[in-house]
Amino acid sequence: MEYFSNPFPADGNLGPLSGVKVLDLSAYIAGPYGCSLLADQGAQVIKVEPPTGDNLRNYPSTLVSESRAFLGVNRSKLGIVLDLKAADGIGTLLDLIQEADVLVHNFRPNVPARLGIAYEQLESLNPRLIYCAITGFGEVGPLKDKAGYDQVLQSMTGMCVEQGKKGGPPEILYGSIVDYYAASLIAAGVSSALYEREKSGKGQYVGVSLLRTALTMQSARMVWAKDEPREVSRDMRSGGITGIHPTQEGHIYISANTPHFWRALCEKVGLNHLVGDERFDSVKKRAAEVLIIVPLLREALSKKTALQWESIFGEEVPCSAVRQVEDMFSFPQVLAEDMLASFEHPVVGEYQGFKHPIKFGRTPAPEPFTAPTLGQHNGLVFKK
Repeated sequence: MEYFSNPFPADGNLGPLSGVKVLDLSAYIAGPYGCSLLADQGAQVIKVEPPTGDNLRNYPSTLVSESRAFLGVNRSKLGIVLDLKAADGIGTLLDLIQEADVLVHNFRPNVPARLGIAYEQLESLNPRLIYCAITGFGEVGPLKDKAGYDQVLQSMTGMCVEQGKKGGPPEILYGSIVDYYAASLIAAGVSSALYEREKSGKGQYVGVSLLRTALTMQSARMVWAKDEPREVSRDMRSGGITGIHPTQEGHIYISANTPHFWRALCEKVGLNHLVGDERFDSVKKRAAEVLIIVPLLREALSKKTALQWESIFGEEVPCSAVRQVEDMFSFPQVLAEDMLASFEHPVVGEYQGFKHPIKFGRTPAPEPFTAPTLGQHNGLVFKK
């Protein structure tokens, strides 16, 4: 059988992971997007779905024919369907594994052995295989077989409490941030294992859990000094003026923590008299005097729009007018950095989407292509 043929014309760019063959058995966001990040770097990725498809295909979407989320996290992959509950499906998968460099899945820890695809069961079949397993809570412990989801882990690890306003209820951080950061850890972990394999010639197990991911994201909060009480502030917000403020029209985010930026902010908005006031001459002091400073600042900001202030502040005050994600499709910096590509999907048709997250000077990545329809490349991948 001939596997891993790429149906899309070569553009001359291969990427640093050119030649690496990846089997993506994962679903939802973390695993699939981790594999797309590998594809962005030139790896050949085959997404293996059950006959019912990745559950993400069925998520609510304003696109009539396909899930926006599925398109967004599965770019640049070939797509096949295998029934892993059937003997012939497992047999075909094992054939694919013999030729693969990487396998990625997000089954619960008790599932792979039952299917016959645990790392220990595959190690002799393909000693060079990099085997990446994404779990909710890790490989051992009382929660190891529990299903893990982004917002479950947010709630469990304190993120929602820290996101909520002081004295208010906890709040979810929308955008699947734990999943997306896990995807980055997947791509990084797999790439590191591939690098090590060049020296040892051996594959290995790579484990990424959403619990470890959620705590990795909070490393600055995960510091508890000896004899320090439980109820201490662990947040990184500097308070005071740093944050989102209303203007005459729209909102603007301002960060002016250094003396230089604080002085520039005061001068730009006409609050020069605050610069020499010793009550406000440090970030800590300004945070303590928030009830004095913020009303003055917001009164000044109310005289112009967010876009006008953004232009006035320029490079002297770190800031941004608050925009919608739709604005990014025509944002000059995004266009200048060539972050968008035009995709042609068999069902959805033409759409614009994100392109490459990393730039490589000597080995630029290939042009991306659209996420596959269910089983779109069965005939190609299994070509005799």
